[in-house]
Order: sequence, then C-alpha cells, then structure tokens
Amino acid sequence: MSEDIRARLGLRPVVNVSGTMTSLGASIVVPEAVRAVQAIMPQFVEINDLQRKASAVIARLTGAEAGFVTASCSAGISLAVAGAITGPNLLAIEKLPDTLTDRNQVIVQMGHVVSYGAPVDQSIRLAGGKVVMIGQATSTHRYHMEQAITDKTAAAVYVVSHHVVNYGLLHLSEFVEIAHARGVPVIVDAASEYDLKGFLATGADIALYSGHKFLGGPTSGIVAGRKELVRYAMLQNLGIGRGMKAGKESIYGVMAALEAWETRDHEGIRARESGYLKLWKETLEPYPGVTAVIDPDPTRNPLDRLKVLIRPDEAHITAWDLSRALASGDTPVIVRDHEAEHHYFYLDPCNLHPGQEEIVARRLREELDKARSSNEVIATPIEDLSRHRFDGLMRWPD
Repeated sequence: MSEDIRARLGLRPVVNVSGTMTSLGASIVVPEAVRAVQAIMPQFVEINDLQRKASAVIARLTGAEAGFVTASCSAGISLAVAGAITGPNLLAIEKLPDTLTDRNQVIVQMGHVVSYGAPVDQSIRLAGGKVVMIGQATSTHRYHMEQAITDKTAAAVYVVSHHVVNYGLLHLSEFVEIAHARGVPVIVDAASEYDLKGFLATGADIALYSGHKFLGGPTSGIVAGRKELVRYAMLQNLGIGRGMKAGKESIYGVMAALEAWETRDHEGIRARESGYLKLWKETLEPYPGVTAVIDPDPTRNPLDRLKVLIRPDEAHITAWDLSRALASGDTPVIVRDHEAEHHYFYLDPCNLHPGQEEIVARRLREELDKARSSNEVIATPIEDLSRHRFDGLMRWPD
C-alpha cells in the first residue's frame, strides 16, 4: 500500500467496518476509476458531450434508455423530482424551487421518509416538490396511494435502504402499478444497491444510484431511466442543478467504475469478506455476554455483516459504549452502530484493505478484555447519546 496520506494531514487512521458511509469517505475507489480521474484531470472537455458518453455506459449497465452523472444520489433525487415538475420548460427550471404549476406534489410512503445524513423529503422540497406522505410509519395500503394521487401529483418516490421500515409497506411492483395507472412516474432512490437493473426492470421510470458506494467511483450520483425524464432532470443543470454539478473527473471516473463493475470478481470479494466474518465471529466466541451472528443484507445486496449482540451485565459494557471505545485510541475502528440502543451493532467487511481484518479482531479483544476487567458495568445512559450527538459538529471547525 502507498503512503497513508492521513498521517501527513493529521487525520485519524480510521478502519471502516461501518460500510459505504459518506461520513467516512464512502468507499475505496477502484484502481480503474483512479486512473480515469488522473487521465482526464489535465484535459478540457465539453461536459455535455462527456455526459453523452456516460449516458451510453449507464444505459448498458442499467438497462436504461439514458443516464447522466450528478454530484450525489441526493442530488439525483432533487433533479429527478424537478424534471418531473418542470418538464422541458426552461423558465420553470429557472424559477425553482418556486413552481409555475400546482402539479408539484410528490408521493412518498411514510415509512420511507428517513435520513441518510439528511432527510429524504428535504431533497424533494429543494426541487419545489410538495411532499405527500402516505400511510403510517409501519403500514401503507393500496388505498392510501390510490386516493393520494390527484391531478396535482408530479411523481412518486420509492426509497430502497437499510434505514426504511422493511415490512408492511407497498412493494415496488405494486407502487409502480398504482402510479402508472394514473400516469405518475416513479423515481427509485437506490443509492447503495448492487442491483443496477432490477428497479427499472420492475417498472420504475428513474433509478438513482451513488457512484461512490459499492461501485467504488469518485463522489457522484447516477440518474438512469426513461430518456425523456432523464433529459428533463439533466436540464436542471440550468437551474438548481448548477450547485449539484459533476466535474469531468466524476463523470469519467464513474464511467470507469461502471465498466470495472462488469469485470469485477464479485464471487472472490464475497469469499474474502466471508473469511473476515469468520475471523471476527471466532474472536468473539470466548467472551461472555457477546453473541455474534452472520446477518444477510436487509435489501438483498449480496453481502453479509456480523451482528454483534451485547448483554451488558455479562460483557460489562453496553453496545454503544463498546462502539465508542472501538472508535477511540490510536487505531479507531468505526462500526455500524445506528441501532446500538437495541444492544447490538454490525461489522461490515466491504471496505477493508488487506490486513485490516486483523486490526478489527485485535481491537475487539482489547476493548472487551478491558471491559471484563472493570469492576462495574460500563453503561453510559442511552439518552446521553442523543444529548451529545451533535456536540462536535456544533463546535466545528474548533
């Protein structure tokens, strides 16, 4: 491995077992994309023509009629919604987020209104969309959606994520069926999904992907789908999309990452990750109060994670305190702990450099041994997590 630039910058040498998280830099960029970025950076190109080249690659990989690259998947939501509202009306595009029409309502299931670091509904509102939530947090029925659609409905957004409620809601095929019966286009937020073809094949009009998560490209988002709707979304670069633009390096980098995806040794990667999970599971087996279970991805991505369940009275530490302890020190290990209040966290194997799996195992042993030697259970009140969650950010850059 080349020199770790983090030391020169004074940054912590984070080991990422949280996953493809934007807050940690998303993913390890594949060598093909690194080379592509380096090759195009010194050159001038006509961006719209480069986007045409990207469209052909996106279409081949996703089964879409067309596609383009934007700043992020979050930007993709805003641009796709804006396109559904304005169509090709250039004046309407300039006026956003104020709309020239009252056909600006966007349907979303309540159980899909989650935060991926920012609220899903905010991406819609930025585009001038008026969010219409249907159903309840844990249930949406056909009649909720059927009766929500009116002549003011511009689009319907469907979110695929480990954050959403994964039961009691409308399946994508049913969501599409109801929307299309009334001529409403469906936009799928599939930011961190392996399946590049299934959502459009199921009938979605636009599918949105992150270019910098599982694809391993530079920071970017991919808008793919019906040519007319993709064009309308692309036209938003004359308006709100200006602040969401992708540079030549992102566009060409994503093209390279997509092409590398076609030839990537997916089975070999899964085998290596399975070895990491086995190592960590065996590492944790001797510890009282710790149960490790290999868990499949909730959105059916072809990868597993290790679910680490903690019984504080036996392990002498809570799941959230163990997570915080692992993230401290000279070798911080960042776990996926967004559900730690339920006494578990996950270890995600998809973003490790060779040898880092051993660092994770060592840090688990260190912190669990330290907890076992404690005379008292290490148990910070769970409400303190909420109270202090944003303290560091509110002091930034100090």
